Amino acid sequence: MKRPILISLALLLSATASAAQDMRLFSIGTGGTGATYYPLGGTIANAISNPPGSRPCDEGGSCGVAGLIAVAQSSKGSVDNVRGIVSGRFDSGFSQSDVAYWAYSGTGMFEGEPPLENLRIIAALYPEHIQLIARTDARIETVAGLRGKRVSLDEKGSGSYANALEILKFHGLTEGDIEAHYLKSVPAAEAIIADEIDAFFITAGYPTNAIIELAERADITLVPIGGENADMIVEAFPFYSRDTVPAGIYSGIGATETLAVGAQWLTSAEADPELIHAITEALWNEKSRTLLDVGHSKGAEVTLETALDGLAIPLHEGAARFYRAAGLLD
Repeated sequence: MKRPILISLALLLSATASAAQDMRLFSIGTGGTGATYYPLGGTIANAISNPPGSRPCDEGGSCGVAGLIAVAQSSKGSVDNVRGIVSGRFDSGFSQSDVAYWAYSGTGMFEGEPPLENLRIIAALYPEHIQLIARTDARIETVAGLRGKRVSLDEKGSGSYANALEILKFHGLTEGDIEAHYLKSVPAAEAIIADEIDAFFITAGYPTNAIIELAERADITLVPIGGENADMIVEAFPFYSRDTVPAGIYSGIGATETLAVGAQWLTSAEADPELIHAITEALWNEKSRTLLDVGHSKGAEVTLETALDGLAIPLHEGAARFYRAAGLLD
């Protein structure tokens, strides 16, 4: 009586071992949980995953890469992600276009460091907006008005921190001119409510969850980043563009001038070309389009038509092969 059970158990273990051999993990470095990278990273991870045993795509199952389990991992943001990709801590990650270029070329905030020349792009994703949120009662109407105030610049090592420093510089300020704090968006929002800081910077796609919730709990404003100083920043750094956060994105806040940079999905040049080609193909299939449209408000802006916008470092060869076949690349 026991022999059939033993045989079945052996077959089960064999099948389990076979499935494990077919399974492959793929990490995506994102950002803080209250910003845009993390939830969008989860949506993309779902879109490209197809764990062993899943139903076939044409039978209503996953249309991701066979055997792939992608995981969105929280991180400190762009700078942490590019370093994590090169060190092997992440298989891929999201980064602002400016940070990606500076890292790849060893310039800007990476001046004096060896260029991270192994970085490669899978796709451009969407524009990110530099948002400066302030307590209304702090009476901060301009960037220059931050002088002497308690201001969070985001965590050191984040793209938001790099943007904040540049904006302060072009408005004649340094970290020494403010009471600097280094908080991610969710703790920064709580610090606003507790009257522990007066303002904070975050570079993220709008609407940003942490700011949505903050606007419902506190009287806040978006401080404009515009005028001649913004023009000088755009002239000095072509990765920036002038843009506006529309009225009504956050409760009670009108249209606000600001600057934007592109969000991009990066990987290493050493990543398997066949895997990256399959991931790129999965990202742009019709089922992924549906997931992107409903998974996060910024997902609708992640389109094949803009996948090659603003690239300042090379595409991964696997991704380039997909775009070439799609007629988007010569």
